[in-house]
Amino acid sequence: MNRRSVLAVGVWLLGLAVAAGIVARARYTADLSAFLPRTPSPMQQLLVQQISSGPASRLILIGIGGLDAAGRARASRALAGTLRAQPQFLVVENGEQDGNARDREFAFDHRYQLSTAVTAQHFGIDGLRAAITATMDLMASPAGLLAKSLFRSDPTGETLQVVDQLSGTAQPRMLAGVWSSRDGARALLLAQTRASGADTDAQARAVGLIRSAFTRITTTAPADPVTTTATAAASSAAAPLVLQLSGPGVFSVQARSTIEREALRLSLLSTALIVTLLLLVYRSVAVLLFGLLPVASGALAGVAAVALGFGVVHGITLGFGITLIGESVDYPIYLFVQSRGRQFHGVLWPTIALGALTSICGFASLLPSAFPGLAQLGLYSISGLVVAAAVTRWVLPPLLPARLAIIDLAPLGAFARRSLARVRVPLAGAVLLTVLCALVLYQHRHRLWTRDLAALSPVPAASLRLDAQMRADLGAPDVSNLVMISADSEQAALRWAEAAGGRLDGLVAAGVVGSYDSPARYLPSQATQAARLAALPDDAQLRARLAAATTGLPIAPGAFEPFLQQVAAQRQAGPITRATLQGTSLALAVDALLWRQDGQWRALLPLHATAGDDIDVARVRASLATLAPAHVAVLNVRQQTDALYAGYLAAALRLSLLGFAAIVLLLVIALRRPYRVVRVIAPLLLAVLVVTAALALAGVQLTILHLIGMLLTVAVGSNYALFFDRSAAERDLSGLPRTLASLMIANASTVLGFMVLAFSSVPVLSALGMTVAPGTLLALLFAALLAPRSLFAAPAEPLPA
Repeated sequence: MNRRSVLAVGVWLLGLAVAAGIVARARYTADLSAFLPRTPSPMQQLLVQQISSGPASRLILIGIGGLDAAGRARASRALAGTLRAQPQFLVVENGEQDGNARDREFAFDHRYQLSTAVTAQHFGIDGLRAAITATMDLMASPAGLLAKSLFRSDPTGETLQVVDQLSGTAQPRMLAGVWSSRDGARALLLAQTRASGADTDAQARAVGLIRSAFTRITTTAPADPVTTTATAAASSAAAPLVLQLSGPGVFSVQARSTIEREALRLSLLSTALIVTLLLLVYRSVAVLLFGLLPVASGALAGVAAVALGFGVVHGITLGFGITLIGESVDYPIYLFVQSRGRQFHGVLWPTIALGALTSICGFASLLPSAFPGLAQLGLYSISGLVVAAAVTRWVLPPLLPARLAIIDLAPLGAFARRSLARVRVPLAGAVLLTVLCALVLYQHRHRLWTRDLAALSPVPAASLRLDAQMRADLGAPDVSNLVMISADSEQAALRWAEAAGGRLDGLVAAGVVGSYDSPARYLPSQATQAARLAALPDDAQLRARLAAATTGLPIAPGAFEPFLQQVAAQRQAGPITRATLQGTSLALAVDALLWRQDGQWRALLPLHATAGDDIDVARVRASLATLAPAHVAVLNVRQQTDALYAGYLAAALRLSLLGFAAIVLLLVIALRRPYRVVRVIAPLLLAVLVVTAALALAGVQLTILHLIGMLLTVAVGSNYALFFDRSAAERDLSGLPRTLASLMIANASTVLGFMVLAFSSVPVLSALGMTVAPGTLLALLFAALLAPRSLFAAPAEPLPA
């Protein structure tokens, strides 16, 4: 090993050590930030913040099935008590009586600040008489028990008004003293984590706490002393308790776990298949290990480069790591198989280097993307390919032992050459296939690409259905359609929420919106609270009006003295604040609908449709249009996320076309003859066309990962086409059999690796597999079939110049 080789190996080892240190200290994420442009619109910013880190992302929906209602209720109380003691949870609600009692007490104590009925007219003589008469009528009904108990202190019915007001949206069913699903099959709880939904590690810990607490409850809980023998026997015969979890944080944990599990399992299977193939080819463990050095070096360098360039590594970038094997594993194959008796540096390396450059040009088109996700993929691929090629060129040759035995595969290549010599593919056949594929793509042009971001979700459909059911049962915030308020202060956000609520009340009356929720319903602005308290008459006025209003009614003198005292006290009361709500379920509602983020206050007003109808979002926008557009926005989350993904996809398509143009320009400069450029590009385009048309015929809608698969097909396939072009440009074809053998082995390793991914249950992995596996196979086949027939003639037969 000469001095230059020692220097190359030393630099490589030092680089590996540095890269390993960077990777170990890197920060990794799996939130939606990679799908957000670097300079997002205000609407996009609001959307992604709400989905990834808004209060709704911190809600975990908990269901307990099995046993009977009493058994589920006991488990619900035990689980809620355990979780409330954990600092990871801000609030845990299950509808227990204590919580309802706190809410009713709060509604009674602050009824005049909260009730929308409190106006000056309401406390006039006519208003007082109408309210007292209505309360007396209610007392005479079967539902009048609470009104009867409050009559002397609240004859105008403000407490009941507040209770009805706060329960205006769907409320969970109560069964055995706790929340239950509508069909009574499961007990329900709602937990709010301290960490945002974007913190997947924290969400995973919270989910783990819930599962472990549930396991302890179901395995160690003592028998209920009041349970009768018959009830216990029936409970033991029923199905065992089952825990069901849902919510954004649960989905993020589930998705990460699924991707990690699938990626690990399939990566191991792919690696095993490739290693088995290479062992059969090399017949040497040492050669195999040397051949994997460029792959490992490239993957490590790619992750380190992304960590340095972006400060954070996205999960989709790590998932792309397996695709790097597809090309980087080819470089040592070419070195080991083709370099027998030939000068690697002078003959093979220029072709390998040109192939790597074409790949780099393709992936470089992703670097200027406005979306960090695409830019990360570009940087990762470029860094990995550069390092893998450099290790193959400068590190592997000096490391290889002088007596390293590699089986001669020339007979395999000779067989392939004889087989190809018998095949005649007229140019018209290739043109016809191209036209047919183009026609198929034209016919499917409107449904070829999906604009649905959910197509990339690894969350099973059954989990999404369970989430929808539990949300409907709990009345949890629905973020399908919503009004988003932005303001500089909490009070401004509440005032705008009240203004928007006034418009939405009209839409509810018109049947455009079924109902809506608002933080101002639970925490009115201080201005509104002050106006309501100011509407309360002073003691003398109230006594006089009350006497006039109750004339002729069967009410004893002095019956309303508690009412008079409490109104006088309330007139001096201060406003309700967020801190005042602590200890009630109203705090959970406000936290889910009002929060501060990045110096701005956000108020969320979820819209609920009437039964069986969709909300006319355009009409909602028109109704709110005269309010300040800078403060009030109407979002249809599905439309916005799909539009965001559509922009992401459109940008990727444009940049991919620019990358393809750069590849053509590079080949023109390197090959210098147009017919040679066409000879290299044609099989790659044809392979991509055929695979895309086949997917369209199979009813598969393409996603961003299919596009990445096409880029990888071009990247890997360019090496095949360049080797055929180099062989066609040489007069001495003595090395052609080994060239063919190396291409076949490299292609087989790529196809095996990606074929496994095609059967993955994770959309991002299956999209790569079903695109790259057939794409690279066809790229080699078309490169061979479109090469000059004289290339496969007998060795003694010279090629034309």
